[in-house]
Amino acid sequence: MKTLVLGMGNPILRDDGIGIHVVREAAKRHRQENVDFSEASVGGLRILDVIAGYQRVVMVDAIQTRSGQPGDIYRLTPQDLKLSLHAGSSHDVSLPGALALGRAMGWTLPADEDFVIIAIEVEDPFTFGEECTPGVEKAVPPAVEAVLAELKHGTDDAPL
Repeated sequence: MKTLVLGMGNPILRDDGIGIHVVREAAKRHRQENVDFSEASVGGLRILDVIAGYQRVVMVDAIQTRSGQPGDIYRLTPQDLKLSLHAGSSHDVSLPGALALGRAMGWTLPADEDFVIIAIEVEDPFTFGEECTPGVEKAVPPAVEAVLAELKHGTDDAPL
């Protein structure tokens, strides 16, 4: 199964770059055919260009929730992020909305059950800086382990 491990965010906006930091570390530890590692700073419909052609995606990104603590790690699916399938701009389209549109256009995209999001609760995704805040930085090793577990899950012979 062709798999993409995708680190999302902006690495010069402190905690917003956590997805990229995690994916860079996971790439150092994982070697398997049919698994690509990539980084992106796009959303809305532009995400389709990045994930098209893959049967499975493990996305790593920052998240801010009402009750989470910096460094908390969540395993989500696109449906967990479903706010609306409609938006006033292509930049505002939700991930489920973008996937639905891409599938309707006949693009090869992963099914919802083959699209996992490892989300890390962040504290400061807006201040310029290349290092994450301490609580978020501590989440890198367990988030890398979560990514590697996802890559191992569902494969019979996935050497790590």
